[in-house]
Amino acid sequence: MEYDKTTKKCIEDCSKCYEECIKTIAHCLKMGGEHASSEHIGVLMDCAEACKISQNLMLRMSPNSAEFCEECAEVCDKCAESCDAIGKEDAQMKECAKICRECAASCREMEAAQD
Repeated sequence: MEYDKTTKKCIEDCSKCYEECIKTIAHCLKMGGEHASSEHIGVLMDCAEACKISQNLMLRMSPNSAEFCEECAEVCDKCAESCDAIGKEDAQMKECAKICRECAASCREMEAAQD
């Protein structure tokens, strides 16, 4: 299948964000304390799953992908905020927040392109 530039970038960004959230979950559980709070781990898990669902819908060119991309962007924003709040001086948390924001922007571009 051939994807347009916006879709291809969004698929790649969702994959990258999924992987980063999974790595960050492991990092946070190892760190313990606030990093391993159920709220924060839950947001990371939600973000990873939202990215995986959005990616899968785009890969199969589902007509529902734009709607899910908008939801994914919102979850990615929440995850970035959570990472910022907990890990101000933590390189892994900063990287996760950055990648979540990039994915959110890409998902919003994808959603806008489908309107």
